[in-house]
Amino acid sequence: MILPMKFLLDPQNLMLLGACVVSGAMLVWPLIRDRASSVKSLSTIGATRLINSGNPVLLDVRETAEYQGGRLPNAIHIPLSQLKERAGELAKYTGRPVVAYCERGQRSRSAASSLAGAGFTDVYELAGGIRAWKEAGLPVESGT
Repeated sequence: MILPMKFLLDPQNLMLLGACVVSGAMLVWPLIRDRASSVKSLSTIGATRLINSGNPVLLDVRETAEYQGGRLPNAIHIPLSQLKERAGELAKYTGRPVVAYCERGQRSRSAASSLAGAGFTDVYELAGGIRAWKEAGLPVESGT
């Protein structure tokens, strides 16, 4: 019994023990965050299924220059920096699922959380963003 306690209290091993605790917490955090969040993450396959069956609103939250480089078909463009001011434009879609996306998936989670707070009940973020969409070989619209 004394041997494990001695190992844990040895000053040389405290750093190792701390690294184990921190790395374990980093592995568990995404699971906790996803369960506690009202925003659901969708893969490209899940998004395609939803588009084919659920008539979702596709919301591009990238900046204008990124949007002009290509977007999901029939997407509505409201940059994340303008979402709070322009949220009223989406009010007519509160009964439909919303899939927010950006370039790689970081900004879309923030946008989806804002929409959930604004009364949208079926909100998703596209995991990996439009980059994952393009890598999967899915269709992209170009132009303005």
